Amino acid sequence: MRQYELVERVQRYNPHADENLLNKAYVYAMTQHGSQTRASGDPYFSHPLEVAAILTDLRLDDATIVAALLHDTIEDTPTTRDEIDAKFGHEIGALVEGLTKIKKLDLVSKRAAQAENLRKLLLAVSEDVRVLLVKLADRLHNMRTLEFVPADKRKRIAEETLDIYGPLAGRMGIQWMREELEDLAFATLQPGAYKMISERLKDRWDAAAPEVAEIEAALHEKLKKAGISADIKGRSKRPYSVWRKMELRAISFEQLSDIYGFRVIVDDVADCYRTLGIVHTSWPMVPGKFKDYISTPKQNDYRSIHTTVLGPGHQRVELQVRTRQMHDVAEYGIAAHVLYKEDGAPPRPNGKDTGKDANGAGTTQRKSAVESNAYKWLRQLVDMLAEGDTPEEFLEHTKLQLFQDQVFCFTPKGRVVALPRGATAIDFAYAVHTDVGNNAIGCKINGRLEPLISQLTNGDEVEILTAKDQTPPAAWESIVITGKARQSIRRAARSQIRTQYAGLGRKMLERAFTRAERTYSDERLAAVIARLGQSNVDDALAAVGRGEIPSDHVIRAIYPDHRDESVARDVVRGEAREEEDRSDEGWFGLRRAMGLKFRWPGRSARSKRRESEDGGAIPIRGLHGDLPVQFAPKGGAVPGDRIVGIMTPGEGITIYPIQSPSLKTFDDQPDRWLDVRWEIDPDDPERFPAVIGVRVLNEPGSLAEIAQIIGEQDANIDTVAMTTRAPDFTEMEIALEVWDLKHLSRTMALVKNAGVVNAVWRVNG
Repeated sequence: MRQYELVERVQRYNPHADENLLNKAYVYAMTQHGSQTRASGDPYFSHPLEVAAILTDLRLDDATIVAALLHDTIEDTPTTRDEIDAKFGHEIGALVEGLTKIKKLDLVSKRAAQAENLRKLLLAVSEDVRVLLVKLADRLHNMRTLEFVPADKRKRIAEETLDIYGPLAGRMGIQWMREELEDLAFATLQPGAYKMISERLKDRWDAAAPEVAEIEAALHEKLKKAGISADIKGRSKRPYSVWRKMELRAISFEQLSDIYGFRVIVDDVADCYRTLGIVHTSWPMVPGKFKDYISTPKQNDYRSIHTTVLGPGHQRVELQVRTRQMHDVAEYGIAAHVLYKEDGAPPRPNGKDTGKDANGAGTTQRKSAVESNAYKWLRQLVDMLAEGDTPEEFLEHTKLQLFQDQVFCFTPKGRVVALPRGATAIDFAYAVHTDVGNNAIGCKINGRLEPLISQLTNGDEVEILTAKDQTPPAAWESIVITGKARQSIRRAARSQIRTQYAGLGRKMLERAFTRAERTYSDERLAAVIARLGQSNVDDALAAVGRGEIPSDHVIRAIYPDHRDESVARDVVRGEAREEEDRSDEGWFGLRRAMGLKFRWPGRSARSKRRESEDGGAIPIRGLHGDLPVQFAPKGGAVPGDRIVGIMTPGEGITIYPIQSPSLKTFDDQPDRWLDVRWEIDPDDPERFPAVIGVRVLNEPGSLAEIAQIIGEQDANIDTVAMTTRAPDFTEMEIALEVWDLKHLSRTMALVKNAGVVNAVWRVNG
């Protein structure tokens, strides 16, 4: 394409195009690329020129066309961003730099790298959506010339096109580009299938030509009589869409019925519905094949009426009815929302717009791109980048949103909410607002109370019931299917865990400062935040709670002259206290009786008990309290047990009964031992884990008898494991959930009294 031809293409849709700017960019790009060639042997400049030509088909502004011409100059020539800014202005320079940052997106075989590159693409798009349009055009031209690329790289590029770029073009509403990208990728990845389907489509279309002409003529005549001006054009489905339907439905080509259809373009919305009435009264409608995307547009702003009828030859025929304006959006997608400012500069996806051009002059915006639902989708994806997901999770969520079909549901006030097919009421709640999802406790679907996990269908009216202090269960993450819901649930879980660790850290510091006879306050901690390498008080408290910052480091940061004199005093008094402990049934006595070593770091068990009685120990309320707590993995612990806590960095506190043999593992790690005590709320009881061992006679119904006794005592059986089997007896371990030690002891006593039971004992791992 020659220089004047490019200018003419732009001037066809934009008579006020800056001819001098386009000519200047053409000459500059051609000069900079010089003698560079492509894999095909063509001059390299032919590539950016063809990319620019594709963008003229989308009727884009001068800046975008110029950016297309220059998009490889910074990457592949000595050109710098400063030079682009100096010659073509900051706006074009920013576009070219955005494209340079995301140029190498061909690492499909490395999942994390592909995901990270998708992040880069979307971050660049967040600055200016025209970057995405140039990138899509760049990929389209590369796909058109893919036969010149080495076979292994060709396959990777085609897979990435099918995975990301084709669906992304569809999400941006540029359907013709999506279809061409997918067909080109399909032809590369499965050439045999592509050839077979293409040939059969052509044969079927040729055979149907008389019927197509008959329907077209009849429809023209009927609409003309009704006073409706319409453009009618028959079209065949594309090879990849046919292949995908065959794969999804597991059917053969011969079983496909609606492989061709008509597009009817009329003047206004009223004519759309009048046309629909004429079509349905002329030919029988196929039930379940009617979709009204005018009243409920797709998320990419696509609007049209779809219906399928039985034509004259009893062949299924699909019709799409839309206005000319709707057709423009269907053809150009998000590009139809871009070129709507008199200065040619589109508004940004974040909705911010200064209303001034590069020189500060005022501009008139006739239509805002922010009206585009495709922009909203892009903004949501960009917002997700800040939520801390791994690149792989982000990529998976994005692919899910790219590919899934939609259902349209309504709030009680009539707001339309578009969701992927298979979405639940939880997804709906998060689509309405993050706070609605986080506080959801139930829902009404079409006026009836239903579970939040219910899948939604088209037309459902959904009302979400909320409670102020509710937080989303972590299990929801495996139920929802939208990226926004998953992100929000994960963020809420992180926040809750952080709050728990901060609460634990505060209790640990208060206890440590009391022992050191020093005063703790958040203000004092805030003054030394930088010294501790944290950004705020909550982060510092959470780091202490996670075991990342020892308490004594915080004391020394606030009081540099501090010496742990309390520990020294305890060491001096330790022998006498330890001797006293040997004589009673204290913790030392219990552990020595079991043949286990036991040493508190610098203090005796008696001093530990006294501290607990004085309230210095950390209160344990249960699994659902305000601290990150778990119980001994084998054996658990219940209120009434004497307990100790073992701190595990990043995991919180594990509670062990003092008789647990597992505590021996931590004898040489005194810094991990914590003073803990039970603090049970009688108004909010909670069950706790325990494990009992049972030796039972091998008689029919033995296990059922034991289970009945346990159930009658209001205890819960979690799991049952057979540990020993002999001809006349079996030993088993039963994991229970009980209220406290008395409840456990009573249950064990009654189980032991059963006639089939020989022995019962408490299991402590």
